[in-house]
Amino acid sequence: MGRVSSLQIFAGHCGTQRIQGRGGIPSVHLFRTGKDGRIKLTATGVAFKPIAQGLLDARDEAIAALVAIERGEIRALKFGCASSVDRALFHEACKIHKELVPSCPVRAAHGDTVQLVEEIISNEIDVAIVTLPVNDLRLHLDEIRRDRLVVCLRGDHPLAAKAVLRPGELQENLTILYHPQRHPSAHERLLELLAEAGLKIDEYSRASHPIEIQELVKQGYGFALIREGTVLDTELITRPIMGVDWTVDTAIVYNKVRHPKTIPVLVRHLKRRLAASTNSSTLHQVVALPHAAKTAGKRPPRSDDADSAQMSLLG
Repeated sequence: MGRVSSLQIFAGHCGTQRIQGRGGIPSVHLFRTGKDGRIKLTATGVAFKPIAQGLLDARDEAIAALVAIERGEIRALKFGCASSVDRALFHEACKIHKELVPSCPVRAAHGDTVQLVEEIISNEIDVAIVTLPVNDLRLHLDEIRRDRLVVCLRGDHPLAAKAVLRPGELQENLTILYHPQRHPSAHERLLELLAEAGLKIDEYSRASHPIEIQELVKQGYGFALIREGTVLDTELITRPIMGVDWTVDTAIVYNKVRHPKTIPVLVRHLKRRLAASTNSSTLHQVVALPHAAKTAGKRPPRSDDADSAQMSLLG
C-alpha cells in the first residue's frame, strides 16, 4: 500500500485515525471513535478505498503498458469503429494512442457493432468504439459517452416549426429505422421504448448507415431517430421528443484476456479528456464537427416527470 506516496496509507494498518499529508497536502481523517468506543469510518474513510484502488489500478495499468512497449509488443493497434459512432470521437482516441506510442501505427476498421464485437472475440481487431448494448462476458466495456436521441426531419415539414415534438406526432411520421440485423438487441430495445411511449411501428424503410438514414429523410420517406449532435444535411433539422429522455450510449470494448496493454491507459486518457471538455463546453463541441451544435437545434428544458431510458439504436 506504500505505493501512493503522497499519503501515508499505512495509517489504516497502524490503527491511526488520521493520514498525515505531505508537501502541502492537508491531513485527512479516515475513521473516528464513537462514544461507545466503536471505531467508525468517516465520509473520507468510506471514499478512501475506491479512490486509492483507482490510483493503484492506474499504476498497474501504466506499468503493464510500459513493459509491453519496452518489449516491443505494441507493434500496431487494430482499432474498430461502429458506423454510427461520432468519427471525431474515434479520431480523438486514435490521436491519444499515437501520443502514447508514436511509433505504433493504427489500423482502422469500420463496421457494425455486431460485426466488430465478433472480430474482437476472434482476435481480428484489438479494440472498438461501439454503441450499446453489448452483453458478451468475454469483453471489457467502458462507457465513454451518452447522447440524446432526437427526431430527424426535413426543414420544410410542417412539424419543423415546433421546438419539441410530442410522441403522438411520430406515429404516422417515424417510418425510417436502422436495419434490425445491424444491431438486433438495440432494435428490440427501440421498439420497447416506442411501445412505452404509445407508438407502434409496423412498416418502415430501412437503412444501414447514417448517411443513408439522412438521404431517406431528405427524399421524403419520413422521420428518423438519430444521435443528437450528428452533422446534418442542410435540408434537415432535428427536434427533441417531449416527455422522454432516450439516449444512445457509446463504449470502448476489448477482450478481457487478450488485448494490447496500452488500451486501458488509452481509455483513462480519453475519459479524462472528455470529462475536461464537458466542464468547459458541451461534449459535442469537442468531439463532433464544429457546426454540429448549430444544426442540432436548441435543447428545451426537460420536464420533471420525464421518463428516462437508456438505449442504443445505432450500430
